[in-house]
Amino acid sequence: MHGASLDPEVMLSAYAQGAFPMTDPDGVTRWYTADPRGVIPLDNRFRVSRSLRQTIRRGHFRVDVNRNFEAVMRACMLDRPDGTWISEELVGAYVHLHSEGFAHSVETYTADGDELVGGLYGVSLGGAFFGESMFHRRSDASKVALVSLVERLRARQFVLLDAQARTRHLSHFGCQELDAPVYLRWLRDAIMLRRTFK
Repeated sequence: MHGASLDPEVMLSAYAQGAFPMTDPDGVTRWYTADPRGVIPLDNRFRVSRSLRQTIRRGHFRVDVNRNFEAVMRACMLDRPDGTWISEELVGAYVHLHSEGFAHSVETYTADGDELVGGLYGVSLGGAFFGESMFHRRSDASKVALVSLVERLRARQFVLLDAQARTRHLSHFGCQELDAPVYLRWLRDAIMLRRTFK
């Protein structure tokens, strides 16, 4: 049984149309869309709690970018008690996208060492960043990565941070839902921009 093509050109074309891949329990990777679509605001509607701001100021974690992309993906794959939609096939596809400069990771490490304790990964295309998954092994580690991601996207004038779905966790940061037609208009405008994630 054949699933979605995961060639880089096909993947980028699918993202540009609002689709993302997931591997189903039968082992087949398929393309999906979401309606409504979760979007994390990059303006002042992005919310960071007082306690998280204190954690960041106190320097409990060190943040790095694109240092251990595959390790972040595999941590996202393994650290989900409800099962995972990330397969070895997807790891290989995103590692390839990473080597082409389109997939990126934001990583949190212990402040006093090199232990990877949280992070996230996703795909950048034009002025849009598509968040795929995140993980944490220390409290607040993935949240610190998300705040760092938003700061990076703001500094580089990105206009869209796609979260696929608004979860309870992401709603604390101000994640909103857009109907598919509205989201697709935002997406079309965003991918026309010339932005660089690195």
